Amino acid sequence: MKRLQHTIRATFGALALALVTAFAAAPAMAADPLVDVAWVKANTGADGVVFLDTRGSAAYLRGHIPGAVNTNYGKSGWREARNGVPGFFPAEPSKLADHIASLGIGDESHVVIVPAGADSSEMGTATRIYWTFKVLGHDEVSILNGGMGAYLAEVDGDKTPVNPLDKGAVEATPASFTIALREEMLIDEAEMQAVADAGVVIVDNRPNDQFLGVNRHPRAKSSGTIANAINLPQSWATINGGGTFRDAATLAKLYDAAGVPTSGPQVSFCNTGHWASVGWFASSEILGNKDAQLYDGSMVAWTNADMPVTQAIAAE
Repeated sequence: MKRLQHTIRATFGALALALVTAFAAAPAMAADPLVDVAWVKANTGADGVVFLDTRGSAAYLRGHIPGAVNTNYGKSGWREARNGVPGFFPAEPSKLADHIASLGIGDESHVVIVPAGADSSEMGTATRIYWTFKVLGHDEVSILNGGMGAYLAEVDGDKTPVNPLDKGAVEATPASFTIALREEMLIDEAEMQAVADAGVVIVDNRPNDQFLGVNRHPRAKSSGTIANAINLPQSWATINGGGTFRDAATLAKLYDAAGVPTSGPQVSFCNTGHWASVGWFASSEILGNKDAQLYDGSMVAWTNADMPVTQAIAAE
């Protein structure tokens, strides 16, 4: 959270003593956040490019991009539960690093994440894994815009996909993956309270009914949102809530309509850091706001820590 803290220090002197001083420098160069099907076809089999298929194993085995390896978003260590609260970045990420290395992903690999691409929420699998790679210090990572749905969309007269597919599992040659942890990207409840108190923009990427307090996640202890949060549902980030991200110009108009700035410090949250990763990706990677942050614990962690909430509508 150091990037946000640096800005708060300049504006809120009294808070400065409680916050860390500087934000780590952004990398000089990184892979494009989004790639399209044409790029995938041109780079299939290219040295250093690893396609990471995040679909269920059955779908993956039936047909995948040639050479793609498969990971399980829910079981391979990308997120962990603590004290019954799901969705945290792993406290000890070495096991995740071992898993990544076992997939043939090394320090110099360009990882291209390939989700199913069915809808915006499903794209959250890709954006959360993307964010996790960034926290681990690995910048050569992209997402196939539209996911596997886009790759399979072009069909012949028999409605058979025309783009190359392989069946069965790929046996990757293990690589060496080094963690260069960016702790400044991780935010806990006390830090989230500090930025909220300081007036930093906080963005609730949940559906409007949860933002208002009509409904809540089953593991959240109370309904509502964090005080002064602005609602920008994650489904706005993709075309018709599908698997294809909107372009920067369109996102900028939608952010303006929601009252969310496209620059300056802001923190996205949801229930468990899944939907919020879509919001963070749109802000940070498509709109280029490198002051955007993600609160991975989000409302489930927040309410289980008995932090304060505001509720616009109290519904039974």
